[in-house]
Amino acid sequence: MEKLAELKALVETAEKEGAAFYEKNNKAAGTRLRNALQQIKVLATDLRKDVTEKKNTEKA
Repeated sequence: MEKLAELKALVETAEKEGAAFYEKNNKAAGTRLRNALQQIKVLATDLRKDVTEKKNTEKA
């Protein structure tokens, strides 16, 4: 559940930076948005691995 909370926080950050980038044309916010999206991708991949591992070990 800790990773889900972290993922939620990253999505909120990305949303804030996305608004600054698209609505205010803040180029630095675009860089921060891309960074947040990359972190979301990495965390989501880790979370998927954890879920798959837990699911498969419970069947055994």
